[in-house]
Amino acid sequence: MTIGVAVLGSTGSIGTTALRVLGRHKDRFRVVALTAHSRKDLLAAQAAAFRPEFVALVGGRDGQDGWRWGQGSLVEAATLPDVEVVLNGIVGAAGLEATLAALGAGKRVALANKETLVMAGDLVLEAARAGGGEIVPVDSEHSAVLQCVNGRPRSDVARIILTASGGPFHAWDAERVHSATVQQALNHPTWKMGRKISVDSATLANKALEVIEGHFLFGLSYDRIDAVVHPQSIVHSFVEFSDGSVLGQIGFPTMELPILYALTHPERIADDGVVRFDPVSAGSLTFEPIRKKVFPAFVLGVQAGRAGGTAPAAFNAANEVAVAAFLRGAMPFGRIAEVIEVVLGRQIVGPADSVEAVLAADHWARELAEEVGRCS
Repeated sequence: MTIGVAVLGSTGSIGTTALRVLGRHKDRFRVVALTAHSRKDLLAAQAAAFRPEFVALVGGRDGQDGWRWGQGSLVEAATLPDVEVVLNGIVGAAGLEATLAALGAGKRVALANKETLVMAGDLVLEAARAGGGEIVPVDSEHSAVLQCVNGRPRSDVARIILTASGGPFHAWDAERVHSATVQQALNHPTWKMGRKISVDSATLANKALEVIEGHFLFGLSYDRIDAVVHPQSIVHSFVEFSDGSVLGQIGFPTMELPILYALTHPERIADDGVVRFDPVSAGSLTFEPIRKKVFPAFVLGVQAGRAGGTAPAAFNAANEVAVAAFLRGAMPFGRIAEVIEVVLGRQIVGPADSVEAVLAADHWARELAEEVGRCS
């Protein structure tokens, strides 16, 4: 019996990588559903290669006969009876409802859409409890933590230390960072990622999102989650245990390994396609503190996480709007954090106790961020 998988966001960086992994293990997995936002030609090629029973082009109706359309198709794909694992590779807030629906239907969610937990962590955890679903992280940092913890009780974990590449600007001064171009921001030194997450890595907003995600995934207070810059991207995270022992998970930077582990956890299966680690070629490994004055988006995100309630949703929304404006040339790089700061400064934080409350905070923050951005 093969395991049915739905790949949400199949034409993005995570989705295409996941399909490479799944293509090497057709004896174990079958692709039941594929969804993409607008890249219909690539989606059609993927559908021809994997022959899923369900294909959806979320952002339009100009595609093949038999395809589904619209935002609702994400929930439909995530809750199909033959789907056992939902790999959520959607970027941003758009992935929230599909995650909640999949968990409510008792599916395993291999979660690359960190914004889901950032926006509505308590609601996501409750959906998993109520529906019998399971969250397994795909982010390399959280996958590393999960592998190091390896079933140990939460009381054994004293601290987790997430590593950040530092992005392309980790050694730049503040003035140079502020005026960075789109091309420079997308030129990540160690990872090949989509445009939005590449910019998030350059601002270190992505690391703040991961700190919030780690808080919910592993049930740790923010005082027990640290982050350091590790430019080589070889050590993906550390876990410190109550007795002082520290374990780290290492490997060359590739998303194939954490995707495979999210599909098979707690098992491990052989995969000859994954790049093998060689400590000699890895060279020297270095670690640096995050320069918080140079990368204020990280500080703002962690502050939003500590504030709780709807603050993380507002942070995420403001960041998405500001990054989109930067990518289209409407805002300098240094303004991204400034827009986020204005939005968070004007927000009245409320409880994130319903999807409606979370989406209302998201909508409010987006509108304000658009307004603030136009004043740049």
